[in-house]
Amino acid sequence: MKYEKKQFTKYIVFSFVFAWILQIIASVFAINGNVVAFKLILAVVMFIPLLAVICARIPLKGLGWKPRVKGKVKYIILGILIPAALTVTGALLFFLVFPKSFDMTGEMLRLQAGEEALKIMEAQGITVPMYLIIATVQCLTIAPFINMFTAIGEEAGWRGVMYPMLKDKFGVTKGRILGGVSWGIWHWPIIALAGYEYNVSIFDNPIKSVLGMLLFCVFATCMGIFIDELYEKTNIIWVPALAHGAINAMATIPIYMLKESYADKMMIGPATIGILSGIPLIILAIWICRKTSLKK
Repeated sequence: MKYEKKQFTKYIVFSFVFAWILQIIASVFAINGNVVAFKLILAVVMFIPLLAVICARIPLKGLGWKPRVKGKVKYIILGILIPAALTVTGALLFFLVFPKSFDMTGEMLRLQAGEEALKIMEAQGITVPMYLIIATVQCLTIAPFINMFTAIGEEAGWRGVMYPMLKDKFGVTKGRILGGVSWGIWHWPIIALAGYEYNVSIFDNPIKSVLGMLLFCVFATCMGIFIDELYEKTNIIWVPALAHGAINAMATIPIYMLKESYADKMMIGPATIGILSGIPLIILAIWICRKTSLKK
């Protein structure tokens, strides 16, 4: 896709302004304890990049909407397995460094899902380890495909339009880095106001909150490089959406194994967005960039 300054500017303005307004509204609900409204609004926010493409009058035809999977099945499988592998290896690294943070009693699960949810599980004879096994199996099977239908809203905008335009203007690697940083900044209002991802807002600790915002840009950049590589290999927009869905599906599994007293260390790990647990992802991103540069 060719870089067109007018279209690109319109796309960026629409995607950021609309998304940031909704994220601010969602954050207000989160601050007031309305988790359901917060999650519903965030689900709508995921479709803003696609809406921005339409508002900027950028053609959607060439994004690869028809899933022609012949010869590309391995990339579909990798789109599910690699996010899972990165999550597991990153979490193992974190728990090896902080062994006392490991917990299988469900402290964080209780904190995030609520006491009633755990009581329902217990009434059905489901223990915390059993729940984590079931959740992991779902993350490797149906969950990425379900999440794909919300992730497509972002992927049509990011990998379908923004990344190709940036790569056309700045080259593959620089374009991907700029795209990843933009993707990370797009999330800033909910990270700053609602403590999204790192469990700390600007109201709790401004310095940590800003650090989290910057750290998320690193995560988004590295993950964006991997997802865009899948898109380049397949030219099917559903493949990056599937990988995005797999990432979202696996995100909370390591957190449910964390002791509540370590909740303030989420910038370190155990989820992939942490400094320590994100090392495998960073290595993968560097390897892809290195491989891309050698092709030139």
